[in-house]
Amino acid sequence: MHRRTVIAGLAVTPFTAAVAQPALAGPLAVSASSRKGATLVIGHRGASGYRPEHTLAAYDLAARMGADFIEPDVVITKDGVLVCRHEPEIGGTTDVAERAEFADRKKTKKLDGVDVTGWWAEDFTLKELKTLYAAERLPAVRQENTLYNKRLRVPTLDEVFQLRAELSRRLGRRIGIYPETKHPTYFKELGLPLEKRLLNLVRKHGLNHPDAPIFVQSFETTNLQQLRRLGLKAPAVQLLSAAGAPYDLVAAGDPRTYADLITPKGLGVIAKYAQGIGPDKNLVIGRTAAGALGKPTELVDNAHGSGLLVHPYTFRAENSFLPSDYRVGAGEADYGRAIDEQIAYLATGIDGLFTDQPDIGVFARSERAAA
Repeated sequence: MHRRTVIAGLAVTPFTAAVAQPALAGPLAVSASSRKGATLVIGHRGASGYRPEHTLAAYDLAARMGADFIEPDVVITKDGVLVCRHEPEIGGTTDVAERAEFADRKKTKKLDGVDVTGWWAEDFTLKELKTLYAAERLPAVRQENTLYNKRLRVPTLDEVFQLRAELSRRLGRRIGIYPETKHPTYFKELGLPLEKRLLNLVRKHGLNHPDAPIFVQSFETTNLQQLRRLGLKAPAVQLLSAAGAPYDLVAAGDPRTYADLITPKGLGVIAKYAQGIGPDKNLVIGRTAAGALGKPTELVDNAHGSGLLVHPYTFRAENSFLPSDYRVGAGEADYGRAIDEQIAYLATGIDGLFTDQPDIGVFARSERAAA
């Protein structure tokens, strides 16, 4: 099954006047203090299944497909401006490798203890970065997205905040924003800390209160706690990987791992500074040895017992990302039973989900609610 018909009829250009109506319309609960209301659909890096990730076009399309939140990853430029890229290394998400004038910027750096070679956001001023075009990060899986290469620029986080407000007005419903601080320890060590700059933008856009349509998230723990000390009043979410440890803990010599954080004791600690967790979806329902979908774990119940929301990541429609028993056909880029997979996760009681195809998330939520 190919994806070409999935988005037929939807408005796709930023600030288009004609608005497609989502399958599940109306106001949604976005308060972190309550799990009442519909499960949240979070446009992972925008509608990144249909447009190159972290572009205004991807965020715009996600909201028009019915996403409740759009999710920008946050890195920083040489001159201290927060911009939206998946990682500090931008060689895989822009056309910088084709730009002769930036050939000498290619460097090998140690990112969270691992040597990585490429071009780095912090080595470019905003003016220089704005000359680059975004590129599809997964061209082998999402060849159709390459149609938009060299057509979309890299947005600043401030521009995404502005887009969120504009989309809320145009669509007549409150669109949320879900910024993730990427590698905050790395940037702190470079003398380019993210926290105060992010908090200033949250305040500038009137979102620094507990019921604001925003979640600030991170795979690290220290920066979320620092944001609290700096005055963040908006909801926060602790991201949890299925393996390894938060790099801030590694750097500090703290032996705790993500496995420690998902224990009832670890969740209790998280609840002191965050309102939710964003676990790898395999922590909610694991996979069998054969790669099929297994049985739910106790994580959702344990997190709810600590008063935490649960927003697992990342739901994608292509076979290469699905459990083996949810794949259809032999093509890795073909769509499998993504709706059924999401319904299975919704049945565990999760409070939201990150998806690259927000329209599928909205449909799955609607079907689950009608069952």
